[in-house]
Amino acid sequence: MIEVKGLKKSFFLPAGEVKVLSGIDLSISRGEMLAIVGVSGAGKSTLLHIMGTLDEPTSGNVLYENKDVFSLDDYSLAGFRNKSIGFVFQFHHLLPEFTAIENVLMPGLINMSGYEEIKERAEMLLGELGLSERKNHRPGELSGGEQQRVAVARALINEPKVVFADEPTGNLDTHTGEELFKLLLHLNEKKRITFVIVTHNESLSRQCHRVLEMVDGKFR
Repeated sequence: MIEVKGLKKSFFLPAGEVKVLSGIDLSISRGEMLAIVGVSGAGKSTLLHIMGTLDEPTSGNVLYENKDVFSLDDYSLAGFRNKSIGFVFQFHHLLPEFTAIENVLMPGLINMSGYEEIKERAEMLLGELGLSERKNHRPGELSGGEQQRVAVARALINEPKVVFADEPTGNLDTHTGEELFKLLLHLNEKKRITFVIVTHNESLSRQCHRVLEMVDGKFR
């Protein structure tokens, strides 16, 4: 489903070039649950952001079903990202002035889906994630685990082909993090959603279908 070819990323600073990715080749199958591990600074998050089209590579290609997404213009790329990709980050990035269900609705409204259809889907997702009774609460009224589950529902609202998760349990206590990871495993199995997860947690990563380790901008 996703193919990465010769991906390189450098940042150019006054002191010179900083190479972050050093020629990544990677294929990800539909329905796969892939974990990417490695020490801080290895390039994991940079790779995730480029595969998620939040950043552009210095060179190389990212193909979704054989289409090079970086050949799209900015408007088309933004539309592709909104419709086809979901994101879950270490910090949930929920909008504090909106309720849980309003936060979940937003990507669907941006996608110009019908309001009643997207509201029904949001309520269904929150129900599946055990948050039906919390849907009208604002983020400040929710626990850390509940906030992250809202973020998962938001990532799924447009029924994306893939969800990229960057340290999704990193800001949670051990028990809550394990419960959230079980939820991601369940969603992968039930809905066949492709997940690419960056994590430092080795015990959680071992539950994925495949684990790749990054060292100095490339896979070991």
